[in-house]
Amino acid sequence: MTDQSPITGYVPELEQIVLGALLFGGDYRKVMSFLREDHFVHDLHRILYRAIVTANERFGSATVPSVAKLLPDDTATVFSSKTGKSPAAYMASLSDFNVAGNHSLDRAALAVVEQWARLKAGELAASMHAAANDPNSDPRKLIQSLSADLDLVSAEMRSGPRRKTRMSLASAAGNAFASAREAAQRGRGLTGITWGLSDVNRLTGGMQRRDLTLIGARPSAGKTTVALSTAIKAAKAGAGVGFISLEMDADKLAARAASDIAYDWHVKVPYADIIRGQASDDDLAALESATKDLDRLPILIEEQSGLSITDIRVKAEMMMDEFAKSNQSLDVLMIDHLGLIRASSRYSGNRVHEISEMTAALKSLAREYGIAVVLLSQLNRAVESRDNKRPQLSDLRDSGSIEQDADTIIFLYRESYYLEREKASGEREQERTQRLIDCQNTLEFIISKQRNGPLETVELFADMACGAIRNGARM
Repeated sequence: MTDQSPITGYVPELEQIVLGALLFGGDYRKVMSFLREDHFVHDLHRILYRAIVTANERFGSATVPSVAKLLPDDTATVFSSKTGKSPAAYMASLSDFNVAGNHSLDRAALAVVEQWARLKAGELAASMHAAANDPNSDPRKLIQSLSADLDLVSAEMRSGPRRKTRMSLASAAGNAFASAREAAQRGRGLTGITWGLSDVNRLTGGMQRRDLTLIGARPSAGKTTVALSTAIKAAKAGAGVGFISLEMDADKLAARAASDIAYDWHVKVPYADIIRGQASDDDLAALESATKDLDRLPILIEEQSGLSITDIRVKAEMMMDEFAKSNQSLDVLMIDHLGLIRASSRYSGNRVHEISEMTAALKSLAREYGIAVVLLSQLNRAVESRDNKRPQLSDLRDSGSIEQDADTIIFLYRESYYLEREKASGEREQERTQRLIDCQNTLEFIISKQRNGPLETVELFADMACGAIRNGARM
């Protein structure tokens, strides 16, 4: 974008306000983390901002004389032809626009980024419109290209200032002590959002705000079951829960939820029977009675495949807005699952880098909004090649920076899953059958990484057919 032709909707004063502030006492450090040269639409403003950045890097500040010395040799001619002024005279005139002041410089800079994003979106839309009128164009490629470009624009907008990131050690300690006192008053040692599982809460303190928790397992080990059952328990305790499902339809999740909730009423109806329409009239009546308060739980479900990280962020923000209407907050965001998140075009199919980008972005989302993010991940087949098929951290070594980005890593393991598929004969078959009976309802909740807690394994009770996960003592 340049000023060679008028741009509808472009407000040059937004850029002049920021440049004026930076040239006349504004603190460049307030914008250096997110304001880039490309965000300036006017080509002369890009030239000036580039020199302002260089002046701050070399001299620690930017003034009209220091910036003038750093401008390219042909700048005087360009400025004269376009503004009728010398570069120094034009910069001096920007003092008239220095209305933002240092106290609101970051907001003024964010307005520049937002203007760039708005105009860039319009530019992309125009390009898409032109391409769409070409009968030889591939609609799938058009949509993929537009989505990737919009992801990048959205990422630029998110880099602006949102949350206070700096505090004194004493202030941080005060926050920690306040959380500890609240946990002590609750009597269960909870500093986060409840898992609804006493032994897990005892070891983890709950799902921690601003943390990324990863739950990894092989297919059919219980990832979705654990996540949904946890979501229900957390919502019953008053937490606002968002559940983004990239794989399973909302009605199937609802059937699982109904079966899980009814379980505590001693109504045991497999969710598969509900989905297939095989539940009896008596079972359905009992389910309806047991789940009559389901609509009161603060849980929002988003069912959509092929979401990008940017899409997930947008969905999370929409959930926040929806919860706010009823004076509720979004406390936990669950995502099912990592392998189905659409990658950006930045790494061109390099899966390790793509996953690293995703987990880093989700960790950033958790920190930025002060929510607990629980990410489900399907482990690869390497687990199956070992005699001991319990997942371990090494199973994540080829999965980007998951191990680094996640604050807590949990693996799920059900021995019964493998015993059911094992073939044996004679005495060995008797042993297999007995062992299967013994562990049929056992799910191992393996805490393999925890920044601020012990690494232990909790045995939970699991009725997989009914989607029920309970404390291990319940048999």
